[in-house]
Amino acid sequence: MNPVATADPNEARGAPMPRVFISAAHKSSGKTTITLGLAAALQARGHTVQPFKKGPDYIDPQWLEMAAQRPCYNLDFHMMRRDEIEGQFARAALDARVSLVEGNKGLYDGLSLDGSNSNAALAKLLGAPVILVIDARGMTRGVAPLILGYQAFDCDIRIAGVILNNLGGSRHESKLRAVIEHYTDAEVVGAVQYDPAMQITERHLGLVPANEQAAARARIHHVGERVAAQVDLGQLLAIADSAPPRPPAAARPALSIEAPVRIAIARDAAFGFYYSEDLDTLRAVGAELVEFDTLSARALPEHIDGLIVGGGFPEVFMAELEANTSLRASILTALDGGLPAYAECGGLMYLSRSLQWQGQTREMVGAVPGDTVMHERPVGRGYARLEPTGDDLWREKRSIPAHEFHYSSLENLPPDSIYAYKVSRGHGIDGMHDGYQRHNLLAGYVHRRGAGALGWIEPFLNQVRAHKARVSA
Repeated sequence: MNPVATADPNEARGAPMPRVFISAAHKSSGKTTITLGLAAALQARGHTVQPFKKGPDYIDPQWLEMAAQRPCYNLDFHMMRRDEIEGQFARAALDARVSLVEGNKGLYDGLSLDGSNSNAALAKLLGAPVILVIDARGMTRGVAPLILGYQAFDCDIRIAGVILNNLGGSRHESKLRAVIEHYTDAEVVGAVQYDPAMQITERHLGLVPANEQAAARARIHHVGERVAAQVDLGQLLAIADSAPPRPPAAARPALSIEAPVRIAIARDAAFGFYYSEDLDTLRAVGAELVEFDTLSARALPEHIDGLIVGGGFPEVFMAELEANTSLRASILTALDGGLPAYAECGGLMYLSRSLQWQGQTREMVGAVPGDTVMHERPVGRGYARLEPTGDDLWREKRSIPAHEFHYSSLENLPPDSIYAYKVSRGHGIDGMHDGYQRHNLLAGYVHRRGAGALGWIEPFLNQVRAHKARVSA
């Protein structure tokens, strides 16, 4: 007699997936530095740390990835469905000792009045206990009503502990601990003294990318050691372990690919804004990603079927980019020859005719017949939404969620330029359009998610395959 199959009780309960959500009362409280330090400290002590970042961010994840020595994944209500967020979290967190989810802005901050896209909503969706980072500068007794208010605002959010940050000394710390113990039931998981050496240099788009700093690893090590000395890592892990089990991830929706393709991708100090999920997806569907350095490569990699140039800070390296004339010529020749290419923001700037910043103008690739001009204030900032024009190369049919954050504008484009998208929210290239098209190039200011039903990966690879088939025929 064949035995009757029974459900595995462990599978029914789900997997443990220890996790904490690192948030704050308001932005600029130091939660990125604290999360970075926790990742580095735990990793240095032999723990597998899986970092996540809420919202559309490229820079913080670079630092977190370096600290954890593991890819950091973005979780964003605007760009992802709830089931996609849960699936991405479960896939990445399953084999980690602990997952650290860093929020953006404050715990209850978000676009919607009902808080449905807030940090608290994400913590609730993931069933993650919250560690509240409190910038304690100038605070004493006032820390109590702050904590009590955050605890009472949403009873479904479990604020499991607080980390006091930017303390003014041991006396300041003692006062705050006494106040918190007397008036609240919150656990003080850590108390971090103000230390200028823990600060990470900022510039106009936020934290300086880790891939630019030669001393980044040394800075991460210092932050990790300082956090380890002032935060109870054992207590943090106990809080993470108290999170309820999570159901296993559903299978990732498959993207078909008829034949392997070879895609050149710019990854260097000037260009590094790529989502880890997108790189995973590209590789999963058979795309060989061939990285090249725009500052030193003399030509595009050989035998490529497509090109990707993501965002970054080309203005900082515009002298070096201009000086690399052979690569610029190689890219222009390839694009004029019909090579399928996709570029976002910094990639668009690099492919334009020229780049002007701080009184200097440098020649760029010239595939986009316009001139990039940097400004003091943001031109496009925040979430965006695109509607296909019907003239788009990729023949997309639905409204597309996106985001943008650029201080530059693209000027002097020909009036007969063809655009892939109308901008229903955001700025894009000219306030009305985005996605400049020429030959098989699509280049725009907005950043899109590559994976998922509304992502750019599937239509881009369809174009790559079609071009490869025509060339091979």
